[in-house]
Amino acid sequence: MRFDLSIIILSYNTWKITRDCLFSIKDSLKTSRLKTEIIVIDNNSTDGSAEKLQKLKKHFQNPKLNVYALKKNLGYAKGNNFAVEKASSENILLLNSDVLIQNNAIEKLYSFFLKNHKKYQFIGPKLLNPDLTNQHSAGYYYSLPVVFAALFLKADSLGITRFSPSKQKEVDWVSGAAFITKKKYYQKIGGFDENIFMYFDEIDFFLRARKQGFKILFFPDAKIIHLESASSKSRIKRTFPILQFFKGLIYLYKKHHSKYQLELVKIMIRIKAEVSLLIGKITNNTYLKTTYAEVKKIVAEN
Repeated sequence: MRFDLSIIILSYNTWKITRDCLFSIKDSLKTSRLKTEIIVIDNNSTDGSAEKLQKLKKHFQNPKLNVYALKKNLGYAKGNNFAVEKASSENILLLNSDVLIQNNAIEKLYSFFLKNHKKYQFIGPKLLNPDLTNQHSAGYYYSLPVVFAALFLKADSLGITRFSPSKQKEVDWVSGAAFITKKKYYQKIGGFDENIFMYFDEIDFFLRARKQGFKILFFPDAKIIHLESASSKSRIKRTFPILQFFKGLIYLYKKHHSKYQLELVKIMIRIKAEVSLLIGKITNNTYLKTTYAEVKKIVAEN
C-alpha cells in the first residue's frame, strides 16, 4: 500500500503516554482522506509497552500501526534513523510520544508542507503546554552571543534562545518533538547524529540542514500539545539533564566551530560553574555544589 505520510514515534517505558498519543493521531485523522502509517519504535521498554502496543494494532486500519520491538535501547537519534529507514512514504512526520494532536493539526501541517516543501524543507508546528499556553519550540542557533545569553541571562524569557511566534517564521531550528519533512531531505543530511545522547540533537540536525541549503519554517496554524516532563524534585534527576546540556553544547562546538570558539564556550561554562559553586557554598545548596562540580569536570575532560 502506498502511504501519503509516515508518522514516526519512539517509545520507552511510556505505555500510557504513547497510547494517548496514538489515539490523538487517530482522532485527528478520522475525517481525513490521507493514507497514513504510524511507525512506533519501542526502545526495549521494561514496562510491557511493546506487547500492549502490539495489541492496539487491531484498532488502527487507517492510520495503519506498525510496532517494532527492539531488543536494545537505540536512543533518540539512532531510533529515529532506524524508523525513517522503515518508512514507506516519502513524507515523514517525527513526533515525540508525549504529544497530543489537536483537531486536524496533522492534515494542516501535511497540506501546507506539500505545497511549500520546495521552499521550506522542514516545518514544525506550534507546540502548546498542557494548559494550552505557548511552549517555546523554535529558536536561533547557539552562536556565541546566544550561548552567553543562555548561561547568564534569562534567555528563554527574553526570546533569545527559544520562542513561539504567532505568525509563520523562518527559523534556525524547530523542536524535535514534532516536525515534518521528506525522507530524502532527512537522509541527505545524514539523519540525527548518533553521538549525541541528549540535548542539541535538533540544533545539530538543523544546522547541518541549513548548511545543505535547506530552510526551516515555524508553522503556528497546526497546534500540538507537548506534555514535556516538568522538572523533577529529585536532585539526581535535575542534575542529569544539566550535565547533558553542557556535554551537548561542547560537542556542538567541537564538531562545527574553530578551536578558538570552542575555548570561548568552555571559558563561559567555567565562569558559570564557578559562580554557581560560589552561590551553592554561600547558601549551602547541595544541588548547586554537586551539579557544578561535575560541570567543571566535563569542561576539563573536553
